[in-house]
Order: sequence, then structure tokens, then C-alpha cells
Amino acid sequence: MTEIVDHSVTHSTFVLEHTYPVSPERVFAAWSSTAAKEPWFVSLPEGATVDEPLALDFRVGGAERLAVTMADGMSIAYEGRYQDIVPDRRIVATTQMYRDQRPMSVTVATIELTAIADGTRLVLTEQGAYLDGLDEPKWRELGTREQLENLAKHLR
Repeated sequence: MTEIVDHSVTHSTFVLEHTYPVSPERVFAAWSSTAAKEPWFVSLPEGATVDEPLALDFRVGGAERLAVTMADGMSIAYEGRYQDIVPDRRIVATTQMYRDQRPMSVTVATIELTAIADGTRLVLTEQGAYLDGLDEPKWRELGTREQLENLAKHLR
């Protein structure tokens, strides 16, 4: 029997903004090491387990990786590569996610930090190709929004 595979692509861009009551240096530092990023970036649903803990090499050309298994047995792997880093100002990364070892999305994420009177304004723009019906832009936007809210709690 031949497996029917959906070879569709959905393109989407979303922009999220968040204000943090701390300096751009503190917000930037929260992205720059495994120890700083893991507490707010890795938030698993009940029953999920970590197969490969978050690991990152925060430099231009450096990589980031995380792999988990959901309660239903589905595996999700995340891989990123840093394309541009301007300390305390900007991070640009390309990412690819896999579901059960099948590519589910490829994205470019830009994080921009601007000092404002009461802290830092973060603007995250993500442009993505969501593949074969395995991922949807609304799911990614929701998950990214939750991470930025977790970052706010972490920075308090």
C-alpha cells in the first residue's frame, strides 16, 4: 500500500512585541547561553519528556538543538543556527523543526531589542515555511508568544 503524503507548503510571517522592565543587556543575556535560556524557553506539556536537553553555541554560525517526545509518543526536534548577532541589539536565526523525523517547518526569526524609558522593547519577526500539514503558523505563533511571556516571568 502506498502512503499518501501531503507535500504542501504554507508561508506565513508573524510579529510579536513585548516590553520588559529590564535593560536590553539583561534581555539579550537571557538568549545567550543554555543556562540562561532553558528556564524560559523549554516548557513542556504534561507527559512530555526531554530526549536531548537544550544545547546552544551562541555565536554566528553556532547551533542550537532540543528534542522531546510528547505524551502520545510523537517526537519533536528543533534545530537552529545563528546567522547574525549584534550584542544587546539583534539576533537572527534560522530554524528547522521535525515531527517524527519528518521536516515540519523552516523559519527565519529576528529578535530586535530597543532600549525604552522603562526597559526594553523586543520585536520578534518570524517568517516561515510550514510543511506538509505537520505544522501550522498559528501553532508556532502561540508557542512563541508563550515563550516570550515565560521570559517576562523569568526576568522578574
